[in-house]
Amino acid sequence: MRGIVCAEVERFSLVEDLPEPALAPGFAIIALKRIGICGTDLHAYKGRQPFFAYPRILGHELAGVIEEIGPNDEGLRVGDRVSVIPYMHCGTCIACRGGKTNCCTDMKVLGVHIDGGMRERIAVPVSHLIAANDLTLDQTATLEPFAIGAHAVRRSGLAAGETSLVIGGGPIGLGVMAFAKARGAKVIAMDVNEDRLAYCREWAGADATVNALRDPLAALLAAGGGELPSVVFDATGNAQSMTAAFGYTAHGGRLIYVGLVSADITFHDPEFHKRELTLLASRNATREDFERVLEVIRAGNIDVNRYITHRADFNDMIGQFEDWLKPETKVIKAMVEL
Repeated sequence: MRGIVCAEVERFSLVEDLPEPALAPGFAIIALKRIGICGTDLHAYKGRQPFFAYPRILGHELAGVIEEIGPNDEGLRVGDRVSVIPYMHCGTCIACRGGKTNCCTDMKVLGVHIDGGMRERIAVPVSHLIAANDLTLDQTATLEPFAIGAHAVRRSGLAAGETSLVIGGGPIGLGVMAFAKARGAKVIAMDVNEDRLAYCREWAGADATVNALRDPLAALLAAGGGELPSVVFDATGNAQSMTAAFGYTAHGGRLIYVGLVSADITFHDPEFHKRELTLLASRNATREDFERVLEVIRAGNIDVNRYITHRADFNDMIGQFEDWLKPETKVIKAMVEL
C-alpha cells in the first residue's frame, strides 16, 4: 500500500509498501479518495506543531469509500461515501463522560498523535464515520475543517444580532465566519493580507474587514458603531495576535481561541478584570458539529468549490507541498486526490 510519510522536519517520503490495515470488530476499512491539507499539516512539516513526533503519516481531513465493514448499528455498507471524525477519544475519561469527546484526556488525533490518512487505505472505528452519500468527495473532505468553526461558534454562545470579530482569514477562520453568519451575527474579519480580506468578504460574506496592520482598534470601533465586538474568535495560531485580541473584546464579552500556538499567552489582569471577559478554548469538534456542517452543506449554504483553491494528485503532492507554504500562491484549501 502506498503512503506519504513525514519522515522528519521538511522531508516527505513516498512509501510503496506500507502494511495493509486489517478489519477488526467495530471498524471499517476506508479507501481514501480525498485528503485536505490544513495548518496542522503545514506546521508539522515545518516542525512547529505541538503534540507531535516523527515519523508520522499526516492527514485528518478525509473522504473515502467503505471497502470492508462488518455488521454495525449505523447502517453503513460497503460502497458508502464517508467522512472521518479523526479524534480518537477514550470514551471513559471525565471529558468523554460529559459529552466533550473533543477534549478527551487521552486524545489521539489522526495525523498528529497517531498515523493519519495520507495513504491508500485506513482502518477507522465505525463510530467515527459520517455517511455522506449525497455529498461530493470534495464536500465530504471539508466536513472536518468546517466542524472546527461550527464547534467554536457553538461554544461561544454567539446569538443573532451580536457583532463578532474573526481574526485570521485562513480556512479555519473562514469556517468560523460562515457559521457565525448562519447564526445571524454580524461578522468583522481581521487579517494582515488584503487578498485574504477580500476573500472573507466575497466567500464568507463578512460585513466589514479590518487590516490588523492599520490601526485595528480604531477600525473596529468604526465598524461597530463605536463599540467593540462582544464575541472575538482568534484563528491565527499566532501568539502576538492572540495577546492583542484581549484589547479587541467588548466589556462583558467572550474571547475564543480557535487557533493553537506552542507558546505562553499573557494578559494584563486589571484590564481583563475590568471588562469581566470570558476566555474560552475551542478544540476539535464533536459528532454534533459534523452533523451541523452536513446540514448546512446539504442546504447549499457553503460553497466548497471556491473554498478549495489548489489540488494535487497523490503522486504529485510532495513536489507541490512547498509551494503551498508560500503566501504568493494564495492557498486557502489544498486538496489531495487519490
